[in-house]
Amino acid sequence: MTFNTTKIDEANALISGTISAQTIENNLNKVALQASKTMNVQGFRKGKVPVAVVKARYGEKLRQDAEGDAVREALKNGLTELNINNKDLIGEPAITKFDQKEDGSIEFEVTMSVKPEVVLGDYKSFIPTMSLPEISESEIDEELKNIAEQGASLEPIEQARAVKSGDFTIIDFEGFKDGVAFAGGQASKYTLEIGSNSFIPGFEDQLIGMQYGEEKEINVTFPESYGSKDLAGADVVFKVKLHEIKAKKAVEINDELAKKVLPNEENATVEFLKEKIKEQILIQKKNTYFQEEIKPTYTEALVNAISFALPAFILDQEINQALNVKIKAMSEEEIETLRNNPDTVKQMQDEARPEAISNVKATFIIDALAKAENVTVTDQEVTQTLYYEAMMSGQDGRAMIEQYEKAGYLPMVKMSMIESKVMNKILDEALGK
Repeated sequence: MTFNTTKIDEANALISGTISAQTIENNLNKVALQASKTMNVQGFRKGKVPVAVVKARYGEKLRQDAEGDAVREALKNGLTELNINNKDLIGEPAITKFDQKEDGSIEFEVTMSVKPEVVLGDYKSFIPTMSLPEISESEIDEELKNIAEQGASLEPIEQARAVKSGDFTIIDFEGFKDGVAFAGGQASKYTLEIGSNSFIPGFEDQLIGMQYGEEKEINVTFPESYGSKDLAGADVVFKVKLHEIKAKKAVEINDELAKKVLPNEENATVEFLKEKIKEQILIQKKNTYFQEEIKPTYTEALVNAISFALPAFILDQEINQALNVKIKAMSEEEIETLRNNPDTVKQMQDEARPEAISNVKATFIIDALAKAENVTVTDQEVTQTLYYEAMMSGQDGRAMIEQYEKAGYLPMVKMSMIESKVMNKILDEALGK
C-alpha cells in the first residue's frame, strides 16, 4: 500500500493512495481467520471452521471489512505523517474517492478537517465607539406606575353598571360546537380582564355592555392555528353568565410601596426605589444596545479583520443548513423543480456561501475570544438556564432539557451563552462599567 499526504491549508488535509490487491488479500485472510475462530457453521465444530469455507460463505462481507481495515491503516499513518491528533479532528474523515481497479487494487482519497488556529491580535481595538443609553424621568415614572398597578388589588365596583373595556369580569361560560359541549370549554366564576386579548378573538368584545346577572350567547371562530385540530377554524357558541365586575384599586405611590417592593431594604423610600428602577432600566437598555447594535458591528469587524482557514466539513454543514431552511419554505412544485435542476441547487449553494463563511468564522472567533478572556459556561449552567426559562414560561423544565438533548441543541445553547457572556465582558470593560 502506498499513500501521500497533502495539507490543503491549516484546517483541511487530504490522504490519497493505492491499496494493492495483495494488501487486501492479506487483510482478507486475517479477517477470515479471526472469524473462523468464533463462527458457527453446520458440520464443523466451533473454532474449527476452515478459512476457505468462511471465505466462500462470507467473502463479500469479509472483503469489505478487509478494505476498510486497509483504509483505516492508511488514515492512521497519514495522520501521523501530518502530525494531526484525533482530538483535533472536526467531524469524521470523509472517503471522497474509492475506485476499484482491474488488477484488484483500490485508489482512495480521504479528506479531513481540523480546528483552525485563530490569531486574534489586538481584538479590543475593533470595539466600536459606545455610549450608554439615556434614561428619562418619564421612563422611571412609567415603570413605577406599572409596579404600583401590579400590586393593586381587585375590588368590586361601587355601583352596578354595564361592562366596559378594562373591567375584570367574573363569569361562567361553556362552549358548544354544533350544539355539543367540547372539552376544556367550561369554567365557573372565571376572572377575565376585558381588553387583555387572552381569549378567542371577539369573545371579550361581546362581553362589553353586559349587566349583572345577565346571560348571553357569544359566537366566535377559533383561529386556524389553534392547537386542537377539532376546534381549529371552527365556529362555536359560548353560553356566558356575568356574576360581577371588579376594578383594580389604585395603590398609592409612597414610601410604604417602596418598602413592599424592597423588603430587604430597611429604609426604603420612593426615591430609593426610583434609583433601583433606573438601574434595572439601564441594564435592560444596555443589553438591547449591545445585542442589536454593538455586537453585530463588532463581530463583523472581527470577521473582516481576522484571517484563517475554515474547516470544509463545518462550512459545508452551514451551507446545507441554510439550503434546508430555504427548501422547507418551498412548495411541493418548487421542490420537484429543484430535484430536476441540479444546477439550481449549485447556484443556491454558491449564494449561501458568503454568509456561511461569515457565520463559521464568527463561531471560531467567539471560541478564541472566550479562551482569551477565560470565559467558560458549564453544562450545569446550560441546564439551569433552560430549566429557569421553562419555568418562567409555565413549561416543564426537565421535559424541555430532555427535548433539547434529544434534538442535539444543547451545544448550540452553550455556544450562545458563551457568546453572550464573553461579549458582555469585553464590552462592559470597554465602557468602564
